[in-house]
Amino acid sequence: MNKKDTCEIYCYDKEKVNRIQGDLQAIDIISIAKMLKAIADENRAKIAYSLCQEDELCVCDIANIIGSTVANASHHLRTLHKQGVVKFRKEGKLAFYSLDDEHIKQIMMIALAHKKEVEVNV
Repeated sequence: MNKKDTCEIYCYDKEKVNRIQGDLQAIDIISIAKMLKAIADENRAKIAYSLCQEDELCVCDIANIIGSTVANASHHLRTLHKQGVVKFRKEGKLAFYSLDDEHIKQIMMIALAHKKEVEVNV
């Protein structure tokens, strides 16, 4: 580790540390981490982005968008569904997926905006 990017002495603000540790115990940070981890996979990020562009897509649409088999797309969709990222409905023999709510779209759009800012500032 580079000496310039770390403290040269060990000290901490006990009040801040205790307050934030208490906050972490009060929220379900594990579920948040799991949800973000689900989106962090390249194909699942593509799926989430695709569902930001269209309110609803069937599994076959998604498979074609990400360039995978229907079985592989279904696997990714099950993971996203389990983590609360997407919801689905059946219509006859078709399964349609959409984002669980507007917050997921906001997370994706904020991440894209951040990426663009980082590229500009590099």
